[in-house]
Amino acid sequence: MKRSFSMMLALVLALCLMLTGCGPKSAGTDQGTDSGSTGSNDVAALEYAEGTVLRMATGYNNAKTGLFFDAEVAGEGITLADGVTYQAGDLKPTWVEVQNVLGVVFENKYQGNSASNEFKYWKEQLGQVDLVSGTASQLSESGVAGELVNIAEYLDMMPNFKAYLEQNPIVRLSITGDTSTGAIYFSPYFDGVNDIERMPLMRTDWVEKLLNGAGEFTAADSKELAAAVYTPYMPTSGKVTVDTVNAAGTAVESVTKDYDAAGNIVETLNNALAAGTVTGVDAVNMLRTYIDTAYNGYYGENRADLFVGQNAAWDVDELVALLRCVVANPQTLNGTDTVQGLFSREDDNNQRRIDMFRFAGTLFGVRGLESRQDYLYLGTDGKLHDARQESATYEALTMMNAMVQEGLISSSFVNSEDTDTKTMLANDAGFMHYDYNQTQTVYNKTSLQDGEKYMAVMVPVARWYDGTNADGVYMRFTESWRSVKTDGWAISKAGVGDDTNKLNAALALIDFAYSEEGQILMSYGPDAFIKTNADGSYVTFNFNGKQMPVIADATYAELWEKASGNYTNYARQYLGSTLSFMKSQAFEYQCTHEVGREGAGHISTAIGLGTIKHPELAVTENPWYTSIPTVLPNTKAENDLLAGYTELSSSGKFSQSKDQVNLFVDIIASGFNGEGTSNAEETLNTVSTTWNGTGYLTLKQTAWNKLVDYYNSLTK
Repeated sequence: MKRSFSMMLALVLALCLMLTGCGPKSAGTDQGTDSGSTGSNDVAALEYAEGTVLRMATGYNNAKTGLFFDAEVAGEGITLADGVTYQAGDLKPTWVEVQNVLGVVFENKYQGNSASNEFKYWKEQLGQVDLVSGTASQLSESGVAGELVNIAEYLDMMPNFKAYLEQNPIVRLSITGDTSTGAIYFSPYFDGVNDIERMPLMRTDWVEKLLNGAGEFTAADSKELAAAVYTPYMPTSGKVTVDTVNAAGTAVESVTKDYDAAGNIVETLNNALAAGTVTGVDAVNMLRTYIDTAYNGYYGENRADLFVGQNAAWDVDELVALLRCVVANPQTLNGTDTVQGLFSREDDNNQRRIDMFRFAGTLFGVRGLESRQDYLYLGTDGKLHDARQESATYEALTMMNAMVQEGLISSSFVNSEDTDTKTMLANDAGFMHYDYNQTQTVYNKTSLQDGEKYMAVMVPVARWYDGTNADGVYMRFTESWRSVKTDGWAISKAGVGDDTNKLNAALALIDFAYSEEGQILMSYGPDAFIKTNADGSYVTFNFNGKQMPVIADATYAELWEKASGNYTNYARQYLGSTLSFMKSQAFEYQCTHEVGREGAGHISTAIGLGTIKHPELAVTENPWYTSIPTVLPNTKAENDLLAGYTELSSSGKFSQSKDQVNLFVDIIASGFNGEGTSNAEETLNTVSTTWNGTGYLTLKQTAWNKLVDYYNSLTK
């Protein structure tokens, strides 16, 4: 593979070796060995025979996103931007290159399942595969049971992986499966790292149409607002001051919400509804007056900036007022009789519907709803808490259900009809959802017309109890923070058996993936898909302070032709990259629509200037800000007990999988009902006692305590 950054990499790697004490690289790593033969100066090398076969039960969620082309993607043959024609059953370009670099041969064993189901398929026949996909909890449990290779035993022969773990201690904690030995049973997957993941997205042109301009809003036709169900979350009197980025994006300034002067907009609307009817036109003008008064003219005639600007300072009450305005003014916004407010990407898919309760956490200041593991978070007391056993969670869900009752959340979310984001946006049918920026803002090109704009907007202000103030702090905080994902690849102990060639080749694959060269390959695919200079080096651009490659023009064109601009679909289905290991966001950023870059840029600036807080990938002084590891090192006996708590399992009452159910989603859609869950208090008791939530939390706390002790031993 081309050494595009040869001078820079040589310096970086040399420094890495001096700092970490690693010996020269083993087969196939970033020091330039050509194949499976070992560098002559290696002291502890991963030696294996050229052509060693690795049986790969690995991929990402379905048959189209494996290492090999399936018939649906390849058809009768598909020619890509590298000029090569691929057939069904052929290795994808990324893995052709990995095979060439490492001097191994990949054999396809992947069944085309999600990580969880793939591992379930192979669990009783691990002798037939060498590497296998699985969830972090599955792989750690099987590792503790002696079924998977302990990668930590070989770190001294894996200089790239070892250096990465030393530089990122929270990653090491996230994948430590046994604190008594420091065992690691899987290689972590990062879909980006240390960056925001999901964001609120809005039809910002609609907000501007409703709120901007001099004088009163007028419309020939508007609906009456539904009866009020939602009640204020924010104060109804007093003042709240929050920090925001200025309109120019250059500095932080304070903005005050003056409830004494303006009242709370939800309370104002509710009182008006109690006194009589309120039309969509009335509601818009009441919201305009509120913004002018509460912010003392700060936004001027550009009132929409409260929601869509770099200096946005909106909260959930202001959002509810805006949603009421949106659904009551469909003729103004889309020329039809209806428009949906909040929706999820696929309102008939549980895996996407759960984004609604994730958003609820951000709106109402509730931790644990976007946890890296189950619904866990660390409290200010340093102990683990489970959002499923916290009253604040059910209060937030009740508020979301109030929005449903008012018709502010899409009817298809409530009734699980077959509606997806593309339909919502292409038909001007939906206003807002909470999702990934790149994949959703591509609709600006594929579905929206000139002047229409679907964009990420600022994280909302909410009251968060981070321990710095007994009454909470009104600030922006996102729990949607990229870290180790819940899936990974592991080496089957029965599969590699006593074959040192297989073991070392599998370890070399993992180590290579964390080299500079491997990280580029796993994100971008081979060099043929990257833009190069005349001397063969990569054309680069500055991404988050680092020079990263620019994709080739043909790659960009093919991305739109074959995947409608969706980077992850293109990378996984056609290139074979972004299936596991370390994914850089640099490729995805280049594929993000300019509108997507604008909104994400606002959020990035706010994070950089400290007005959006988030979990840290470290053990922080205030434990509330410590990111929860993806997996905790419970013993086999403890895992057996946890497996018996079926209602709390990954396929139980709180599942996040596509064809499963989730109680939080059900509460938002239809309120509290069902045996043991007829109200919030009863639900809390059912989760904690009948469904063994107390026992679950005790076992998780035991594992966390061991992990903290292990961390302290590493840092002494």
